[in-house]
Amino acid sequence: MARAEMDKQPGAVSGMFDEVARGYDRTNAIMSLGNDALWRIATVRAIGAKPGERVLDIAAGTGTSSAAIARAGAEVVALDFSAGMIAEGRRKHTDLEFVEADAEKLPFDDASFDAVTISFGLRNVAHPQTALAEMYRVLKPGGRVVICEFSHPPTPLMRTGYAVYTRFVMPVVARVVSTDPAAYDYLAESIEAWPDQHVLTQWMRGVGFSRVAYRNLTGGVVALHRGHKPADAAILARTAKRIAPRRRPAAPSSAPASAGTPTATSAPKDLT
Repeated sequence: MARAEMDKQPGAVSGMFDEVARGYDRTNAIMSLGNDALWRIATVRAIGAKPGERVLDIAAGTGTSSAAIARAGAEVVALDFSAGMIAEGRRKHTDLEFVEADAEKLPFDDASFDAVTISFGLRNVAHPQTALAEMYRVLKPGGRVVICEFSHPPTPLMRTGYAVYTRFVMPVVARVVSTDPAAYDYLAESIEAWPDQHVLTQWMRGVGFSRVAYRNLTGGVVALHRGHKPADAAILARTAKRIAPRRRPAAPSSAPASAGTPTATSAPKDLT
C-alpha cells in the first residue's frame, strides 16, 4: 500500500546532497553496514551491460555504480541533479561522462539507451512516475531498466528490526560519521514514506514496462526491480495509445475554459 508522499522540494533535496557529497560514499558504507557493495554488485549483474552498449545511470551521485557498470565495456552516462555530487564524481572518475539534470526531464532523445538504471534515487524524486515514464522514453525498444531502492521487509521480525535501526540507530551513527546528520534524518523519513515493492511494480507497468519483476535483497530492506521496454512495434503502439490520454492538449486560447475544467495537464512525476 502506498505511503503518504513527502513534500520533496527539488532545490532543497539537491542542496542537501551538495552538502554531503565529499563524504557520501564512506558514510553510505558505514550506514549500510557494508551492504552497499553487495547491493551494487547485484545491480550491475542485473543490468548485464555489454561492450558497446549505452547505459544511463540516473541519480549516479559520485559515479561509484557508473564506474562499476563501465568495467563491462559499456558507454555509461552518469546523471545527477546535485552539482556537488557531480563535482565529486568528476574528481574521482575522470573517465566518466557526467551530466547534471533532472530525472523528470531527461535531456536525451527518445530511444537513446540500451539500459537505464537508478539506485537509491527514485524515492528522492518529487514525482516518481514521471521519472519512470522518462526512463521508458529514452530506452530503445527491447531495452531494460533496473531500479535498486530501499523497500519494506515482508516478514514482521525483519520489518521491526529495520524500523528500530532507521529510527533510533541510524540517527546516532549519522551524528558520528556524517558531515550533515540532518540529511540522514531525511533518509529515514523517505524510506518510511516510500511505497512497497508491489506499488513500484504497478507504477512500472503503468508507464509501459513489460516483464516487470523484483527480488528482495537483505531480507527486503532493498528491492531490485527489473523491466523491459517492449521490442514489438505493435505493442509499443498500443502502449503509446494507452498512455497518450494522460496528456491532454491545452484548450484553445479563443475558447475560455469553464469553471473547474483544466485547460492543460502535465505528465505524471517522484531521491537517497
